[in-house]
Amino acid sequence: MNWYRYCPTIALMVGLLLLAPMACSNGSSRATGSLDEISLPDGFRIEVYAEGIPGARSMAIGPGGTLFVGTRGQGKVYALLDTDQDLRIDEVREFASDLFVPNGVAFRGADLYVAEINRVLKYANAESHLEKAPTPEVINDTFPRDKHHGWKFIRFGPDDKLYVPVGAPCNVCVKKDERFSSILRMNPDGTNLEVFAHGVRNTVGFDWHPETQELWFTDNGRDWLGDDAPPDELNHAPVMGLHFGFPYCHGDGIQDPDVGQGKNCADYRKPAKSLQAHAAALGMRFYTGDQFPSDYRNQIFIPEHGSWNRSSKVGYRVALVRKHADGSLSYEPFATGWLRDEEVWGRPVDIEFLRDGSMLVSDDFGGKIYRIWYES
Repeated sequence: MNWYRYCPTIALMVGLLLLAPMACSNGSSRATGSLDEISLPDGFRIEVYAEGIPGARSMAIGPGGTLFVGTRGQGKVYALLDTDQDLRIDEVREFASDLFVPNGVAFRGADLYVAEINRVLKYANAESHLEKAPTPEVINDTFPRDKHHGWKFIRFGPDDKLYVPVGAPCNVCVKKDERFSSILRMNPDGTNLEVFAHGVRNTVGFDWHPETQELWFTDNGRDWLGDDAPPDELNHAPVMGLHFGFPYCHGDGIQDPDVGQGKNCADYRKPAKSLQAHAAALGMRFYTGDQFPSDYRNQIFIPEHGSWNRSSKVGYRVALVRKHADGSLSYEPFATGWLRDEEVWGRPVDIEFLRDGSMLVSDDFGGKIYRIWYES
C-alpha cells in the first residue's frame, strides 16, 4: 500500500499537523542544501536555471525557446522565459491551471500537448499566447481516471505518433482492460489509439535511440518485495507488441508471489538493464548534443526520483547508462548529492537539453530546474 497517499488523514487523526508536510513527501525528510554538495564528473558544473516552480515535473521546449513545465499535484503548467538569452530563466508564468494532474508536456511543431490523467489536450501555437493560454482542444479523453500511477509522461515518436502510458492502478494487480500497465500511442489528432507495449507497470520516461529510432523506457518496479527487489528497469522495445512481464514477472525473471503462479518468466521481455530497486527511475533521455565530451554522445541519462519505502534511501540523483562497443550496458552515478545522511533536499524528475547542449534537470521537491554543462 502507498501509505503516503493517506498522510493528510493520518496527520489529522493524530493531530500532528506541523509534521504533515514532511510526512507526506513520499518518505523524504524536509531539508535544504547547496549546489556545492552536488558531485559531478570532472569538468561538469551545475547551477540553478529556474526556481519558483512548485512541483516541477516534465519539461518540453517550444520552437521559440520557451520551456514549459508540467506538474503533478498543483494542476498547473508553467511557461519559463529566458528573455535575454543568458541561459537563466528571467520570468516564470502560469500558463494553464485547474487541470487534472498535468504531468506530461510535449511539442509537435508550435502546438503544446498536455496530458492529464484522463485526457490529452492541445494548445495551438502555445508560445504566441503566453499572456493567456488559448482554450485547448481535447485530443482524446478516453483514458482511465484512476489516480494511482495515472499521471502521464508523453512524447512524440519518430513515427509522428504521440506515446501515452497508462500505469497500473495498484501496486500489483491483474486488470482485464489492456490499456492498464501499457504504453499506448495515437495519431496527433487522437485517433487510432493502440497499445504499443504491454506489461509496463509505470513508466514516466522514454526516448528513441538517435540512430536506430527504437524505443527505450524506464519502468518502476513493484513495492513490498524487500529493499533490493525487484529492480527498476531500463527497457528496450524495438518493435510493437512486446510484453515486459508486469504483473506476473519482474526484472530478470522474478516471479511475482501474489499473481505470478503458473507463469513462465521466460515468456516475457527482460530488461535491457536492471536498475537500483526503489530508486524511481523516471524521465530518461539520450544525449545528442555536442557540448559534453564525445563519450557521452547517444548515452542514456536517467533521473532517479528516490525511494519512499526502503529502510535506507536510494536514488535522489541522475544516473548514466552507457552502451559499450561490445553491446553491454553499464550503470553509474552522474550527479549525486540531493540525499545527505538520509535527508533529502532535491528529487530529480525529468531531463531536457538546451540548444547549446547543456542539460536541464527538474526537481519537484525543490520547485527548481538545474542546468548542468561541461567546462573544457
